[in-house]
Order: sequence, then structure tokens, then C-alpha cells
Amino acid sequence: MSTNSSPKTWTPREAEDYYGFHRWGAGHFTVDGNGCLCVHPMGDQRRIRILDIIKEAAQMGIRPPLTIRLQDMLRQRVTQLNEAFREAIRDEGYDGRYRGVFPTKVNQLREVVEEILDAGEKYDFGLEAGSKPELLIALALLENKNALLICNGYKDDEYIRLALMGRRLGKQTIIVIEQLSEVDAIIRLSKETGIEPHIGLRLKLTTAGEGKWAESTGENAKFGLTPCEIIHATRKLMRARMSESLRLVHFHIGSQVPNISTIKKAVSEAARYYCELVRLGFPMGMLDVGGGLGVDYDGSRSNYESSMNYSMEAYARDIIANVKSICEQSHVRVPDIVSESGRALVAPHSILVFEVVDRINRDLDAPILPPRGKRPQLVRELEDIYKNPSRLDALERYHDARQKKEEANTLFNLGYLSLEERAEADRLFWRICRDIREKLPAHGEIPDELGDLDKLLAEQYVCNFSVFQSLLDHWALDQLFPIAPIHRLDEKPAIPTTLADITCDSDGKVSAFIDLEDIKTTLNLHPLLPNQRYYVGAFLVGAYQDIMGDLHNLFGRVGEAHVFLEDDEEDGFYIEETINGSTTDKILGMIQYTAEDLCRMLKRQIDRATRNDEVRPREGVAMLEMYEASIHSKTYLVTQTTKEKTKTKIKPAQT
Repeated sequence: MSTNSSPKTWTPREAEDYYGFHRWGAGHFTVDGNGCLCVHPMGDQRRIRILDIIKEAAQMGIRPPLTIRLQDMLRQRVTQLNEAFREAIRDEGYDGRYRGVFPTKVNQLREVVEEILDAGEKYDFGLEAGSKPELLIALALLENKNALLICNGYKDDEYIRLALMGRRLGKQTIIVIEQLSEVDAIIRLSKETGIEPHIGLRLKLTTAGEGKWAESTGENAKFGLTPCEIIHATRKLMRARMSESLRLVHFHIGSQVPNISTIKKAVSEAARYYCELVRLGFPMGMLDVGGGLGVDYDGSRSNYESSMNYSMEAYARDIIANVKSICEQSHVRVPDIVSESGRALVAPHSILVFEVVDRINRDLDAPILPPRGKRPQLVRELEDIYKNPSRLDALERYHDARQKKEEANTLFNLGYLSLEERAEADRLFWRICRDIREKLPAHGEIPDELGDLDKLLAEQYVCNFSVFQSLLDHWALDQLFPIAPIHRLDEKPAIPTTLADITCDSDGKVSAFIDLEDIKTTLNLHPLLPNQRYYVGAFLVGAYQDIMGDLHNLFGRVGEAHVFLEDDEEDGFYIEETINGSTTDKILGMIQYTAEDLCRMLKRQIDRATRNDEVRPREGVAMLEMYEASIHSKTYLVTQTTKEKTKTKIKPAQT
């Protein structure tokens, strides 16, 4: 793809349409007159240019790859969820209340959990823990004694003791029985400590979820009790004189449920269980509808797996209405509603920004190599296909060119074609492909083989980040995230691209992008310009990605900037806090290496080389200094433009 043509002017509306800002952005993103992407954290007129955040963070020592946390947006999502249920309860005349909790597994980072608790304080918003470490976090951070602390996951004696300690401290702790074997342990430890627990039962519903996580739900789910196990569990509690402890029914139909019909069906089934347990004489009082509230990653508002065909408000209304209907039929007082919505709360507030540092293309713009002697017949035939496009239709032309390319490969492997001749044939083939693609109609039927030309011709933009660390769900689960440049949006993006990260793994790439109820294999971006940085953002990445990233290639976490709006300025903002990304010595320490040991081992080798006159003493000292500096530096690439490099004085080597 040519990078020499002058950029065509593009309007903000065209940029918003192509990248979908107004669809998946839910009113939080616009493009200004200078082609810069702006975020509106509160969804009102106040806006922040993302490029300005990057510049200010750089002055504070944090450069991309960078996670930007929009704390106002995080707080707004907590408010929106609670107000949606309050409104639904009011509209339906529902005689119960909403008691939401945040599932810490979605993002355990302290700055996220604390912000959610602070924003949810007036709503008595609580926490859910799915493991012992998460319970330790929740016990310490959750001080509101009116807020729930839901204890899920596999439990040993220590886990149960910690949950009972929470009850002893006056916390609204509920131990949810996931497996029948947990009942005996809870009864035993309750008698031993003298602390009466509050207990929930997790149901194994027949209703299965939809989307990527559907297989984790239904009758073959990992967690939950069958009807027979529920009867066994309740009888054990009765025999232990602990009937009063059973307070909650819980279910979970998977993360990111795209279809509201699935949610309504599951809620109705769970409400039936709730009413039956009340009939059996248990006090109950709460119905926990689990997670599943989706995020519209592609903006299509459909039941596609990367979307959702309902709003947060519709979600709340349907839950309240269905529970009320079932309870009225059974003449049972309605329960308080608990939900564990995590993805929907935290995904929107986080943006991953990274820099494109290189490009990999097919040398389409390089000149054809001058022939040496007589040119092979095969090369002349390819040149004829290239120069006479009207002689064949597009598909025939492509087939003929592909056949000649395969012949060139065979002749080269047999030694009948030189490297220069093979290169010329290769380059002619790709020029023919590009010419065919440029002449294809914008609309109408296109043969499948020609439809794949975009993917074949796409450039790879090499980006300074790790998919495995910062977009793990994309690699592991094919989760789609909106991706777009954050500037130059007043120029038409004319280069089809895929993104390659800087890991040494071939899977370290992004080659699937959001489209309306579909997937695009390429994303149009702008040509890279000399001495100018080019930044791209991945959006809606606040759920799971922060905590699930691994140490592939030992890159570690990226830096962070926590951003708030200025109250007294329309477009003002401030960075409340920055967090440095992982340094090499910290990452190495996690895999049993110490910086001191490594430096000592290398020094021993340098000393040996110095004694053997293989390295001069000053050169050896410089080597060790460079090694020590590198071991304490950031793990990601430190990029400089040519202009920046000229400002850095390089000390010449001394001999």
C-alpha cells in the first residue's frame, strides 16, 4: 500500500461511522475538529482529548503502552446500575430492594475495587469473593455493614472460618454452597466457632447461557446443586437446627449473555426454586441473579456474542418484573434482588493505548529489480497480466497470476530461477493482486477468492504491547474489542492492516475486528509518517484483561494513568495517580532470578574476557553498566523518533 499519497480529508462523522465510536461508545466518544478522539467520561458535554492524557502522562514518566482508567466513567456505571434497579422497583411497585455486589474476579486491582465501593457507598453496594485471596481483600476493604459480602467458589475450612469471622464482625457475609460437600463443613465450623452463618444455595439451572461462556452453564455446569442435592442440603440444615441460616438462592448463566430472553428464562426458573424453598419453611429473603449483564462491544445492539440486545435499564426491569410475577403466582413475598454484574461495570472505563513502531508489508512499492540478461518467460507472462488488465476478467486474472506465482516457486526450488527473478515474479504477483482489489466494485457480489484479497494484502502494523498481557481474552477466547487510532481521524485511513505485538509468538496478533454482527479481518489505519508517533487504542478492556494477563516473554503490566474530570473546567482533567509498568528486575524476580545474581554472573564473564585481553577494561565497565541499567528498566520497547534521537548525545566508544 502506498504511503506517499497525500492524505484525503475525512470528516469526524465518517471516522465515527467507520470505527463505530457512536455505536459501542454509548455517547462517551467523539472526534474533534483536529481529528483527535475525545472521551466524555460522564456522557455529557465535558470531554478530554486522549492525546492530551498521553502527553501529560509522559511528563510524569509514563509512556505507552499505557492503560488509561477513566475513574468518573467507572463511578457513573456503578450509579447507572443501581439507579436502573431503583427505577424498575419503583415502576413495578416491587416490595423489595436491590443489593448489588461487585465480583472481584473481574478486576481485583485495588484502585478499581476502592473506586467502586466509594461510588456505591450510598447504595450499600457490596463485594463478591470467589477465592480465599479475594475474600481476604473483601473483608479488609468492605466496611459498610449494610453491604453484602457474597462468598462463592470452592471452600476449605480456612475460607469458611474467614467468612464466619466476617459475620462475627457484623458484616453481611453470605456463604454460598456450591457443592454438597460444603454443607457439612459449614455446619461443623459453625458449631465449633459458635457463629451462626448466613447461607445461600447455588442452583444448577436447566436454562443454559448463550455466547462464548454458554458451556459453563446449564445442567453440566461446574458449580451448583441439582434438585436432589438441594433437598439433601436443606435436610442437613434442618437436622442441624440451622434452617434460619438459609437466606439466599443464587444462579449464574455465564458472562456476557447477549440475549435478554435467556436472562428472563433463567430468572423465572430461579424464582420458582426460591418460592419452593420458602414453602419448605426457610426464611430466605434474597435472590442472587449472578452475572451475565453484557457489554455491547460491536455496537450492533443484537444477540450476537460480542453484543447484547438489551440495555441496562431493560435488564433491571425484566428481572424485577419476572421475579414479581412468579412470586405473586406462588403467593410468596418478593425477595431482595442481588446481582453480580462485573463486566458491565468495569469494561468501559479502561483504554489500552499503544504505539505502532514498525510495519511489515509485501514491498509493493519497491521498484522491480532490473533484469540480468534475458528475462524468463514466466516473468514476462506475469508482467503481461499486470500491464493488460482488460484482457481477462478479475477472477481469471487472479487465477492466472496465482498459477504463475506457484510455477515461480517450483522453478526456484528446482534451481531454474535465480533469487532476483523469483523476487521479480513475487512482486509482480502482489502488484496484480493490488490492482485487482482497487478495481473491484464497492458494492455488489464479489467472488470469495477476491473477497479475501484485503486480508492477503493487509500490512502488519507492529505495536509496542503484548496481546498475552493486555488483551488475553482476544487470544484465548476470540473476544473482540473495539480498536481505533486516537488521532489523525481527519485523514482517511486507507491502509488495511492487522496488528502484531512485540512478543516472539506468532499468535501475538490481532486479526479480527468488530463489525456489525460480524468480524472484519482487517482494520483500516493511516500510513506511518517519519518522525511522527502513531497511537492506537483498544477500548472496553477493563474486565478481566488487567488481571488475567500472563508473563509471556516477561513483558508484565503496562503503566497506568488514573484520570478525573476537573470540576471547574469544561474540558479540564487531571491525572490523580500514575502507576509504573513492570520493570525487568521485578518480573525476573517472579521467576526466581535476582538482579544481583545475574549481574554478578555477567561480571564474572566480563572479568574473564578482560584478563584474556578479549575486552578492554573500560569497554568491560561500559558493558556491565549497560547490563545493570537494562535490568532495572521497563520491559517494553523504549521508542524514539528521529527528532528525539538527535537531542540525545551519544558518547563515542573509547579505546
